[in-house]
Amino acid sequence: MTSTDTTNTSHIMVANLSKLASSFSTGFRSQATIDSCHLSKFDMLKPLREWLDNLKISNPRLAHKLCQLIPSQCPFERDLNLFGRTLIHIPPMCKLNPLYEEVVMLRFKAMCYLADECGEDISQYC
Repeated sequence: MTSTDTTNTSHIMVANLSKLASSFSTGFRSQATIDSCHLSKFDMLKPLREWLDNLKISNPRLAHKLCQLIPSQCPFERDLNLFGRTLIHIPPMCKLNPLYEEVVMLRFKAMCYLADECGEDISQYC
């Protein structure tokens, strides 16, 4: 391969890349491609998520129970030590729970209810 072949090849590659970039910037994509990007996925847990999000805390006993049952930190996160050295760090697995955000928000709502509405000290749950 000579230097003129290399120059011609790189010039062709630059020209093709510039055509590709301009086609994306001008909205070259077809309607089928756009529709496939915006398809909503079926979420089986959506009703449960909405129920948890809309759940109102209005009972101090329920709020205390929720704060006791839902941990403030993931109980599965661990460091395995041997002779003072960390061998393995097990990351928090709670975020794999598909309802993690909703459950944490429910605990937060319960704590807010106890602090704001009932005027209780919630430091025991922190």
